[in-house]
Amino acid sequence: MTNDTVLKVEDLRVYYYTFAGVVKAVDNVSFDLKKGETMGLAGESGCGKSTLGYSLLNLIPPPGRIAGGHIYVDGLDIANMSEGELRRKVRWKKISMVFQGAMNALTPVYTIGKQMAEPLMIHNGMTYKEAIEKVKEILPKVGLDPVIVNRYPHELSGGMKQRVMIAMALLLNPDVVIADEPTTALDVIVQAQILNLLKTLRKEFGISLILISHDLSIMAEVVEKIAIMYAGKFAEYGYSDDVFRDPKHPYTQGLIKSIPKLTEKGLHYIPGQPPDLRNPPAGCRFADRCPFVFDKCRREEPPMIKLENNRYVSCWLYE
Repeated sequence: MTNDTVLKVEDLRVYYYTFAGVVKAVDNVSFDLKKGETMGLAGESGCGKSTLGYSLLNLIPPPGRIAGGHIYVDGLDIANMSEGELRRKVRWKKISMVFQGAMNALTPVYTIGKQMAEPLMIHNGMTYKEAIEKVKEILPKVGLDPVIVNRYPHELSGGMKQRVMIAMALLLNPDVVIADEPTTALDVIVQAQILNLLKTLRKEFGISLILISHDLSIMAEVVEKIAIMYAGKFAEYGYSDDVFRDPKHPYTQGLIKSIPKLTEKGLHYIPGQPPDLRNPPAGCRFADRCPFVFDKCRREEPPMIKLENNRYVSCWLYE
């Protein structure tokens, strides 16, 4: 890892071991993230983007687990760390997460202050009174009045709960924050406010941000780099300006065409269904849905082919 690289992922594999078979949710994924950089993970539902996000904290829910590869956070390989080490050294101190669905992520029987104070008491050894004062300091940074420390989650709006989750992710000054669908179930006005807040906080705290979403319009607004995921793999990876202006992979092209435009009539869509990840096809996983498929696509799995400007695409068209 270089000095400015805060996260490096090498050949990561995350599988779910079910009675119906092994689901290869994330399969041989590699990327890195530099200090202050913003990266997006985009793709259809079920493509593996949230699983990848959880794996970066080694928080895969059973029956899933990391089956191989490495995750380096500040030089530490967390893929093989014990649970105790992860809690003491990594989670929330070096890398934290804003979980999808803030309505379900907060405990309904605890006040906001108690929930936010606990990490500070456990990790930093603060007293409850000291922790509450720290919480009151950070709440205004996410646009919330400190008086909500005495409120319960049901007393807050959806946007306020999401801001609480963002504040919790920043409490211990981590290097990397993962935001999993942070605008889900929010109206468009509140969505815009949350996105602007994330951009402001990234600059103020100097954090690196990983934004997970299926909404490419959100990605275009926020991220510098983007990875398009399909069936557990990266289809395309590069700077967002390059990917949006000149998409290379047929799947990326299909996703961008499917965004409704005022100047065009009708809707574009990608026909077919993603493959069963218990038994993925031998060649390219997008082959059955690709308009440019040829024989080699069905026989051999394409590698990540490097193009100009640190752009990568997994497609035999660019061999």
